[in-house]
Formats: sequence, C-alpha cells, structure tokens
Amino acid sequence: MGEALLSVRDLTVTFPTRRGPVRAVDGLSFDVRKGRTLGIVGESGSGKSVTSLAVMGLHTGAEVGGSVTLGGRELAGLPERELNRLRGRRMAMIFQDPLSSLHPYYTVGEQIAEHHRVHFGSRRTAARERAVEALAEVGIPEPVRRAGEYPHQFSGGMRQRVMIAMALACEPDLLIADEPTTALDVTVQAQILELLARIQEERGLAVIMITHDLGVVARVAHDVLVMYGGRAVEQAPVDALFASPAHPYTRALLDSLPRLDDGDDEPLRAIPGSPPSLLDPVPGCAFAPRCPRAAAGGAADRERCDSERPALTGPAGHPAACHFPAYEGVAS
Repeated sequence: MGEALLSVRDLTVTFPTRRGPVRAVDGLSFDVRKGRTLGIVGESGSGKSVTSLAVMGLHTGAEVGGSVTLGGRELAGLPERELNRLRGRRMAMIFQDPLSSLHPYYTVGEQIAEHHRVHFGSRRTAARERAVEALAEVGIPEPVRRAGEYPHQFSGGMRQRVMIAMALACEPDLLIADEPTTALDVTVQAQILELLARIQEERGLAVIMITHDLGVVARVAHDVLVMYGGRAVEQAPVDALFASPAHPYTRALLDSLPRLDDGDDEPLRAIPGSPPSLLDPVPGCAFAPRCPRAAAGGAADRERCDSERPALTGPAGHPAACHFPAYEGVAS
C-alpha cells in the first residue's frame, strides 16, 4: 500500500471551559495514503471537525497533544509561520459553508489568485491566469467572466466548486473536506462528489472526507473511521465496514439509514438515547448507555461495559473498540 502521507498518533484536543476541561478528541490514531480517501463519520459532537482542524493546526485556545506528521514532517508544535506555509501548499481544507468562507468584498478570481501568490510569489497576471484555470478545472462555465464575479453571484453548488478550486490551486498533497455537501441538494451533492473523486484520481491526492452521511462514505471513501465521543470505535475498508460492522454503534448508524424496501409508513430507526457528555465522561465504554448488546448481556457483561474502556483491537485492518464485537453477524 505504501507509506502514509498523513500519520496521526494519539491525538488529543482539550478545550478549557468554566465547568472544566472538555476532551473533544481522545487518543485518536489513523493514516491516510496518497490516492485514497478516508471517511470520518459519526454524530454531531463526535469530534470529526475538531480532528480536521487539529490536523490543519487551526485550533486556538485548545491544548493539542499527540503526533501529526505530513510526508514525514512533524506538524505538532510547529510555529504558526511554518504552518501557514504548509496550509494551502501541502494541505488544504474545504469548509462546510462556502459563503462564510469566501470574502464578500473580493471577486472569486481575486481570492484564488491571492491564495496562489502567497504560496508561489507569482505575479498578478500569472496568478489571475491560474485562478481562471482552477475555475475551469472544477467545471465552472465561462471561467474568465465568472472569475470577475463575487461570491453572492454564485449558487451554493458553484460556491462550493469555487472553494474546491481555491483549495486545489496550489496543488496540495492532502485535501480535507469537512461536510462539503451538507447544504446542497441531492443532484448538486452528487456532482460535487464526482468532481472530488475525479480530481483525486487525476492528482493522486490523499483525501479526508468528514461527514455524518454514510451514503457519502459509501460513494467516495476507501477506508472508514467511525468516531463516538471523541474516540475511534471502528476502522475498516469501506466494503468490510458495510458488509460486517463490528461495533454496535456502527451497526446502529447503518440501521438508521432509510431503505428502498421500507414501506411508506415505516418509521426511521433512530438511535435511542443521547450522545455522551464530554464534560462528564463515563469510565467505561461511552456507547454503553445506548448499546443494545450491553443491555442484552448479563450483569457481569454490563458491569464490564460500564467500568472498563474497550481498546481498539481486532482483526488486522478492521479493529473495533468493543468488548463484544460482532464480525459477519457473529459475536466474538
């Protein structure tokens, strides 16, 4: 498979609050290789976006621990000046809301060109030409004319294409996409995902796709990391995860998806209970209060789930943080 482009080991992100420290990410480890997409999934508050911002070095006021290496270079502890040189050039990020990420007073062409000038020191004319090329590459029609327009003159899908163009203008090695299709309708969502997949194939990018949508994961990801309560609860190649989810939380996420064979009056299968409080973490498995396997087990099993934190272990390439994981539907 080759050496990982991005390697994250024992990542922790802790925020100080008036009620005490909140550990939003707790001991997370994963790798991303060139040409592959890692989908990071989980409910809101599971730590997905916090993880992506930690990789980019964009947290302020938070205590970040662990190791983050890009191309063998340690990013943790780098001065802000060094990180600024890497952001956009070696690693880039697409945010969820392009309208709030783009400056309303500058044309999209100016913003992409400025991004290119900062990293390459190119002249205005060359940077402008690169901006037009980038817009054309992401499928925006009449790129010369539209480069002179402002963000509010673009539709939601076109603004997201502009964000992709800006992220890729300096040809980074790593692209992080944080919920890039959440606010888009289904047709435009499919177009954006197809665009990202095409660009990845052409450039051999390493991609992290942050999403709560397992349909997006099934469509674009090669590997999947499932997060719950700031921790990794399951990691697997995408086909293995969908065919044989080992962790009960992963199974619950899959069961909550609507199915084509459901009847018109079939209710959606929601996960009972609420996500864990990060202010008051439980000593054992964070999913235990909502877990059907823990509830169905005996008193000894329930006690273990409530008091002992499960390690992320299991078959090579498909570990799960569960005391009673199930592979291919058989408890082990």
